[in-house]
Amino acid sequence: QVQLVESGGGLVQPGGSLRLSCAASGSIFGITAMGWYRQAPGTQRELVAVIGRPGSTNYGDSVKGRFTISRDNANNTVYLQMNSLKPEDTAVYYCKVVKFGRTYWGQGTQVTVSS
Repeated sequence: QVQLVESGGGLVQPGGSLRLSCAASGSIFGITAMGWYRQAPGTQRELVAVIGRPGSTNYGDSVKGRFTISRDNANNTVYLQMNSLKPEDTAVYYCKVVKFGRTYWGQGTQVTVSS
């Protein structure tokens, strides 16, 4: 089993920044892709960003140029730097990792962008 612990969510004003972290523990051997998804009330969960083990990245269209995903393989942690935040970025952000084709999700962390 893989356990995921997310941190870094909170309330921020429009235009502000937040940094999310997700630390993986447990049976971590074999983790390949790590990423972030988000879900706002009444909507489907959507891709924010994903990063492969060699470092290749993919972003959702709505966050390109504002968010940056990175990972620390030594500490099994993935980060999401979120800049120029907008009210429409408000959602619960979920960490996801893939290990040998199986998907693991974190519990989610709330991000609220409001003045």
